[in-house]
Amino acid sequence: MGNQNEMDKDTLELVLQEFAEEQKITSQNINNLIQTTHSLTEKLRELEGQIKEPKPVNLSTDTKPFQQLLQKGMLDIKLMIGNQPKSIQRKFQILLFPEQDAKLFYRIVFGRWFLWLTVMLALTNLYKWGVNYNNNQKEIEMEQLENDRIRKSWNYLYKNSDQNVQMKMDKAFKNFTLEANN
Repeated sequence: MGNQNEMDKDTLELVLQEFAEEQKITSQNINNLIQTTHSLTEKLRELEGQIKEPKPVNLSTDTKPFQQLLQKGMLDIKLMIGNQPKSIQRKFQILLFPEQDAKLFYRIVFGRWFLWLTVMLALTNLYKWGVNYNNNQKEIEMEQLENDRIRKSWNYLYKNSDQNVQMKMDKAFKNFTLEANN
């Protein structure tokens, strides 16, 4: 328990040190921004003063250095604002579906589901066919056993009877085969 508390303290100290360093950097950036805005406001005041009290116009006035100065100042402001650290938001989520690459996720998941559904359907039909085939084979075997029993009985009766009964049996056999063919 003491080891855990020491680890927690160490972790907390590291986090606080990192936070303090980030805070120092942020405050330095803010101070730089404030200084830049102050210098720009001073330059703007000077410019307003020059606008209110215009100098005599020279025909050869060149405004390019002034424009370059303004562009440089605006660029500096944009860079400072762009380099300012953003606030980090940490969030804990349990996602059932991904936020990025949802199309790929659905293609993989539903492609596999379709494959497994097809496999299961094929296995179910194969099982039904197997059961049906097995039942048919049992029925055929039962029919063959019954036919063998009838044939053996017929042959036994034919061998153990007199001539008159044999002729009647032959006649019955011929009539039955003629009826079966028609």
